[in-house]
Amino acid sequence: MGHDHDEAASDSEAGHEHAEHGHDSDHDHSHGEHDYDAHDDHHAHDAEGVEIGVLTVSTSRTLDDDPAGNIIAAACEDAGHEIAERRLVADEMDAIEDAVADLLDDGVDVVLTTGGTGLTPDDVTVDAIEPLFDRPVPGFGELFRWLSYEEVGPMAMASRATAGVVDDRLVFCLPGSENAARTGAEKLVAPAVGHLLGLVRR
Repeated sequence: MGHDHDEAASDSEAGHEHAEHGHDSDHDHSHGEHDYDAHDDHHAHDAEGVEIGVLTVSTSRTLDDDPAGNIIAAACEDAGHEIAERRLVADEMDAIEDAVADLLDDGVDVVLTTGGTGLTPDDVTVDAIEPLFDRPVPGFGELFRWLSYEEVGPMAMASRATAGVVDDRLVFCLPGSENAARTGAEKLVAPAVGHLLGLVRR
């Protein structure tokens, strides 16, 4: 009798495990379909024909000698976006804030700045622009510093690269070095900005 009881218990446990496994399988399948549909739905709202303004913050560059700005513009154009305007401004808080506001008033969907995101006293881009944000986009800076860490190690923490929503537009602040501008523009902004803008405007 004891042996029969043990076998019955074993069969019962096996059946329970099988039922749980079957339930998990059905649940996972349903969840996977839901994720796929949601993913497609999000991309259906991606903004197309994104118009971008590039603002270089520098006292030593000109628009004819602006390698970081050129890299950003090329990355965005290669991804199918339009560079509507390029400007250069000195690293002064009022001038930076006014230039960003002017670009947004001109109707661009996105502003990308380059330069002035470090820790030196004259790096004031972030200080000028963050007060304009209605909502920050912290994931941009987090991902940028993570990617930068893979390239330059712990010195990546010196970057204050940031992004945020202003009205229904996006503003990204990238460093002025060519490598950092390439990392931010090619790996983060250019491939994702249409999707992010679509989410902001839903």
